[in-house]
Amino acid sequence: MRILVVDDDPRLCRMLQRALERNAHAVDIAETAADTVAKISNSEYDVVLLDIRLPDGSGIDVTRRLRAGNKWVPILLITGGGADPAAVAHALDAGADDFVPKPFSLDELQARIRAVARRQPHERPSVLVVGDLSLDPARLEVRRAGNKIDLTPKEFALLHLFMRRPGLALSRRTILESVWDDAHETASNVVDVYVGYLRAKIDRPFNRRSIQSVRGVGYRLMEAAPDDEEISAAS
Repeated sequence: MRILVVDDDPRLCRMLQRALERNAHAVDIAETAADTVAKISNSEYDVVLLDIRLPDGSGIDVTRRLRAGNKWVPILLITGGGADPAAVAHALDAGADDFVPKPFSLDELQARIRAVARRQPHERPSVLVVGDLSLDPARLEVRRAGNKIDLTPKEFALLHLFMRRPGLALSRRTILESVWDDAHETASNVVDVYVGYLRAKIDRPFNRRSIQSVRGVGYRLMEAAPDDEEISAAS
């Protein structure tokens, strides 16, 4: 991956650069908010490690500016150990993907980098739309062809996951880890059961087949489904 490390401490930047390069990452460094915006505007990065306090601004302001400019690279905020929880929440609301407080272990940091890098860097609109299906996370509202659909909280969370990644085949393990807590075993059939619940509410009443089974993998949400319900993973 190509990573941008942003911090006004040159020693920390070099330390992170060496550590990340040992794991085969390409690493660039920025020490100011202005330099960060300039680099991201002119280059493609997979992840940005961004200190919340910079000499010419804040990581929150940088994040907000990037999102306003339709830059959706995953941003991992680095915060001081005594960071105000309200400030962290504000930063996440501004568009940051995750945060890690100082001091941190390199193992934890690299795990968080891998986690945010798995998220596709695309615009995350306030209302998700796939075909004639829409989901409003703020209002907890789902509609198909203009018709409101009532879902349970868990059904809503499952559909939200699918609609954040339209067209992507999600494994049962990925779905389970994203929607359920650790109390559920990975061998549980709870995913299949809830996919059935969703299909009964968002597909069958509207003569749709948007939640597809992907043989050997799991499920994916498509705008329009082909005739066959089961799809090979390679298709």
